Amino acid sequence: MADNLPMSRPHAAAPWRPTGFVGGSAVLHAAALAGVAVVPDFWPWAIGAIAANQAAILAGGLLPRSRLLGPNWTRLPRSAAARGEVALSLDDGPDPEVTPRVLEVLERHGVRATFFCIGERATRHPGLVRAIAAAGHAVENHSFRHRHDFALLGPRRFLQEIGAAQDTLAALAGVAPRFFRAPAGLRNPFLDYALARLGLQLVSWTRRGYDTRNANAEDVLARLTRALAPGDILLLHDGHTKRSVHGAPVVLEVLPRLLDTLAGAGLRPVTLRAARD
Repeated sequence: MADNLPMSRPHAAAPWRPTGFVGGSAVLHAAALAGVAVVPDFWPWAIGAIAANQAAILAGGLLPRSRLLGPNWTRLPRSAAARGEVALSLDDGPDPEVTPRVLEVLERHGVRATFFCIGERATRHPGLVRAIAAAGHAVENHSFRHRHDFALLGPRRFLQEIGAAQDTLAALAGVAPRFFRAPAGLRNPFLDYALARLGLQLVSWTRRGYDTRNANAEDVLARLTRALAPGDILLLHDGHTKRSVHGAPVVLEVLPRLLDTLAGAGLRPVTLRAARD
């Protein structure tokens, strides 16, 4: 392959049903072009309509919680919320320094979390992926390379990038990921097609701590705990996390206090799989 990704085994294709917005966009583009072909003077209106639609598509791809481009979990199902459940998710690992310490904190609190792992990192630290799965946590798909141009890929490249991570993580964890989170939450209309082919559900979050940018543990904790509610999906990072003013990975200063806050509020952290089941 052009990107030297591991060769992905064939995946059973699932039916892909574009959202009404995506399907309507395709119809709008075709109608605008047909209109210009029949009535050349129609071109200013056609360009305006296409430009407005492209702006809406761009907004849908830039807003991580948008559902314009396809199904997207931004909260847990109602049944999970009714049980007082929330989901704690950690992105960008595994990290040889941080991930083992995160696992220790979770074990002390008796909490199971969802780890969105980068496939390339998983190949460098396979023992950590196995440790995550062995501790009862869920290993999910966060792409193979966490590319900065991820949102610019086409359907074939999406299938390569996500499929390579899928195979890598399934082999290491012993079970195939069921959820996918886009790098930085950014995407385009082709992602939904690729996820349908790979049998994956897109997940974003309800609230995030911005712990990859903010070194202030108090601020990160406040962002995660303000107006906490059943059904929330919380986002932290065990990879690429900032160092606090004390020199420690900020996630390690935030996580124990976050778990205490959840317990005090009567909220029970579960994996996304457990909430779905």
